[in-house]
Amino acid sequence: MSTFSGISTALSSLIAQRQAINVAAQNLANLNTVGYTRQRANMTSIAGTEVPAFFSKTDGVGNGVLVSSIDRLTDAFVDARLRSATGSASFLQARASALSQLESALGETSRDSLSAQLGEFWNTWQEAANNPAEAANRSVLLTKAQGVADKLGSLHDAISLQWKNTFSATSALVDQVNSTAASIADLNTRILGLTANGLPAGELQDQRDLLITQLSSTVGASAVHRPDGQIDVMVGGNALVSGNRVSALSLSGATTFSEVAAGTPVTLQWSNHPGVPVTLTGGSVAGHLTALAPADAGGVLATAGARLDEIAAQLISDVNALHSTAVTVDGSPGGPGGDGTFFTGTSASTIAVSISDPSQVALADPAIGGYDGSIAKEISKLALKPGGADDLWSRLVVDTGSQTAAAMSSARVADQARAAVAAEQLAGMSVDSDEETVNLLTFQRAYQAAARVMSTIDEILDTLINRMAV
Repeated sequence: MSTFSGISTALSSLIAQRQAINVAAQNLANLNTVGYTRQRANMTSIAGTEVPAFFSKTDGVGNGVLVSSIDRLTDAFVDARLRSATGSASFLQARASALSQLESALGETSRDSLSAQLGEFWNTWQEAANNPAEAANRSVLLTKAQGVADKLGSLHDAISLQWKNTFSATSALVDQVNSTAASIADLNTRILGLTANGLPAGELQDQRDLLITQLSSTVGASAVHRPDGQIDVMVGGNALVSGNRVSALSLSGATTFSEVAAGTPVTLQWSNHPGVPVTLTGGSVAGHLTALAPADAGGVLATAGARLDEIAAQLISDVNALHSTAVTVDGSPGGPGGDGTFFTGTSASTIAVSISDPSQVALADPAIGGYDGSIAKEISKLALKPGGADDLWSRLVVDTGSQTAAAMSSARVADQARAAVAAEQLAGMSVDSDEETVNLLTFQRAYQAAARVMSTIDEILDTLINRMAV
């Protein structure tokens, strides 16, 4: 190997060490950057020149070093586990949130809860039975009855409003998914262009991985790596992103709570294939869809609404059945026009008090008449009726509470599992400032040594060229 080739060897080291210093500096610069994956410069020695001649040979020392690649220190297996855990945790959290909001909407712990309103309603029947001659008791009775009807209506409105808000949130998430998918497709194109030209694309790959994790949180997405550096994003077994192409998602079906109550579902479909549903395996959108589903499909809100309608229908039926057998103080049938009804309607949204005149409230047994309160006393006992309004309401509250507690517990466990995988990923990809500082000093010393080699060879050549003949 000639003396001049030593300059090339030293130069290759200077270039390689400088690149390694730049990589370490990039790592330290992004010490606190969310989603940044630390990088490492891989160095490879350059083999010595071999001359294929019979009488020629080489000392085989080598021609220096080069940076063969700059790798991202990421683990595809851990990334896949994190995406799966994120999808499961987001799904359970969305479902738990829906149940928690429903439990709050039922408001059983508040002073004006339905059970409290029913209790006051039944008590006023008892008071009217004890003092049937007091017209004021009948007026109070109508006021309490209207309170129960209003409470049932407000509960129905609260469930309907929660459904509307959940639908709006789901629609916004689907739009976000489509936007994120388009960004991933764009990044795929840019990354392909860089890697095809042998250039590093670590920062763009970091951005893409963050977006894929976001899709895992919303629709339970998974990733399939291509040999050319692109990533296909799969949702429900089909490609949401395939290279630089995107298959958008959209919502179809019911758009109002009344439609869902009638049995029309809300479905997620492929926009370019209308009618083809998307089967989600995780993500917050899947959790929201369980809350938006009809009652026969296990929809949380539609089921609660149906049970609330059952409570109202049972209350109307029970009270009207007894009230229609009673007579007023003057011996005539109760209710407007003497039809005996006390409540009208068939559901929580339509229940209303049919009587506006207290004198139309019937309390007496027809066989006794006058200021008798026998029937009123029987109506007051409906509070204890198995399968009555109070019993049905109690079951709804207990079932909702137990479902909420179970869902919250499952969500906490799933989030703990996700956090454990996230910590494992962070340990592998995050930048250690101490390690990078040591690497920086190591590369610096190597750079200085290469520079010293070059200056030494320069002195040798100067002696050979300029001073040998002196």
